[in-house]
Amino acid sequence: MENTDKKQDLFRSFGVMLAPMAGFSDSSFRALCMSFGAGACTSEMISAKALRLGDRKSALLMKFTPAERPFGIQIFGADPDDIAFAAGYAEKNFSPDFIDINMGCPAPKITGSGAGSKLLTDPVLCGEIASAAVVSTSLPVTCKMRAGYHETNAQIIAPLLEKSGVSAVIIHGRTRDRMYSPPVDLDIIRLVKESVTVPVIGNGDITSPEDAIEMMRYTGCDGVMVGRGSLGDPFLFSSIRAALDGEPLPSAPSFKERMDVLMKHAEAAVADKGEHVAMHEMRKQAVYYFKGVPGAASFRADCVKLETLDDLNSICRRALEATPDIE
Repeated sequence: MENTDKKQDLFRSFGVMLAPMAGFSDSSFRALCMSFGAGACTSEMISAKALRLGDRKSALLMKFTPAERPFGIQIFGADPDDIAFAAGYAEKNFSPDFIDINMGCPAPKITGSGAGSKLLTDPVLCGEIASAAVVSTSLPVTCKMRAGYHETNAQIIAPLLEKSGVSAVIIHGRTRDRMYSPPVDLDIIRLVKESVTVPVIGNGDITSPEDAIEMMRYTGCDGVMVGRGSLGDPFLFSSIRAALDGEPLPSAPSFKERMDVLMKHAEAAVADKGEHVAMHEMRKQAVYYFKGVPGAASFRADCVKLETLDDLNSICRRALEATPDIE
């Protein structure tokens, strides 16, 4: 019982977490967000079936650095045996702080295999998937879910997950059918919170400290998870952290600070993956740093053609010269 309480308390302590985002939340971005105050982060989603079949590329997605702790490895799949293997494999070979099961991805290539948010159409299978992970690892297990698939049923599934032994539930307040259409449904997050005793982390549409505070106030959730709102804005974690701690909000970063962090982000990615791979992947990351900047369309057009760090440095210099007074 004491060990169970400790596992649950871990998730109550995080405050604000970085969401797993395929193609975005790689090691460099995770470490960056943690440096700005994220309480925990999670890997990009990893196929449990591919791991069981010995896919080395999938295993590489589990790698992380000490700067990313507390760190969770997120796995997805529709077969309890695959999930059991992946959870045990992750603990044995990488020693993360927790295992997360993806029950929320809306992408057709994931739902088409019965995984991700498609699991929500079969509450019994959701419980079996969660149980398979729990019994295969000594680590805390969480499930990141949506409000439902076609219809809202997260408040029915969450108690099954708790019964299966999960240490926390992360709930994105939209059904799969709604994809990312605003607004997020805070009522379903509140219903999930009322249906279980384990910690509940709310997710969806958090782009400001006010959004985080309101979600926690309205739903009673134990913490929040930030996804797309952090793209190009890792500073958001500092603001949310201050708001949750009841401290004055930090000043908004100047444009020069934003460009400096963009370069720091890119340099870390290059150190991790090499310049060719990293800069091609930074194309989709860099464009977010220019949100709200005069002439952003031109700078973004250049970003999607990035080949080298020098290319990015040149764009940042030109942007600073063109907008010297922007805060």
